[in-house]
Amino acid sequence: MQSAKQKAADGAAVAKEHVEILRAKAQEKAEIAAAPTKEGREIAHERRKAKEAEAKMKMHAAKADHAADKLHAAQHGLCGLGCTHPHHHHHGGGYQEPVVSSAFPPPAPAYPHGGYPPGWTAPK
Repeated sequence: MQSAKQKAADGAAVAKEHVEILRAKAQEKAEIAAAPTKEGREIAHERRKAKEAEAKMKMHAAKADHAADKLHAAQHGLCGLGCTHPHHHHHGGGYQEPVVSSAFPPPAPAYPHGGYPPGWTAPK
């Protein structure tokens, strides 16, 4: 669940970055059109580059926050469904012996381990 939330939040951060970049480009065009000198146009260009860099920085910071939220949820076993109590979900991991619920031992095999079952002959 956290991966889906992180992907959605990251996608929203990227979309917001694109909007901010488009806004910076539009402002640059307006400033260039109004600038009477070459220096004024260069200043407008540098402002756009600074705004783009700021938008990218915000996007990367948001992605880092989303990854930290995902890690926090994974470490604390939170389900991501709005509740705050741990669910102790275990994904992956190693082999775990099955729990035997009977008080009696399992029945012995009909033939010894490594041998052949009754009525079966070895290939020739």
